[in-house]
Amino acid sequence: MRICKETLLGEGKFLALHELEYEDRHGVKRKWERASRRRNCGAVVIIATLIPSGKLVMIRQYRPPAGRTVLEFPAGLMENNEAPELTALRELREETGYIGTVDSVSAMGYSSPGMIGETAYLVKMSIPEENQTDLQTDFDEAEDIETILIEPEQLNDFIRQEEAAGNGIDLKVVAYAAALPRGV
Repeated sequence: MRICKETLLGEGKFLALHELEYEDRHGVKRKWERASRRRNCGAVVIIATLIPSGKLVMIRQYRPPAGRTVLEFPAGLMENNEAPELTALRELREETGYIGTVDSVSAMGYSSPGMIGETAYLVKMSIPEENQTDLQTDFDEAEDIETILIEPEQLNDFIRQEEAAGNGIDLKVVAYAAALPRGV
């Protein structure tokens, strides 16, 4: 299987839409549409835990494509082939004000491979609570982010409360909650 041809259908300030012609495993040529970021260096999703309380650092923000406020883990785009560890440190501080240390970085994965080729890393971080005195955020112009601290054992109930309130839930949060004891 391989991509034979890619045609740009349109682009905006941040995104582009392409038509892909590809050959399937039987040699049949097929077409698929793909969205892409105009500047795609990858992304990080941050699973940050406060130490010693064990609370997860999460965010809630309005997402225009979803048309609602969404519960998410902090996340952000890598800049100019920046290492995922550096992106995670930068984005956690920008979005929440917290400063932590990187514990681990996952293998690179795809966020929604049926629609976009964007890659992402899951970055686990620890945040020593005693060192967090002045939580200064640095939002991008269009960002309006609320930081939420949640006990992992309360996450499943919190997700249900967020849904009942009309908020969206990022699927990465749902997957994380499903892996917890008594998950989803």
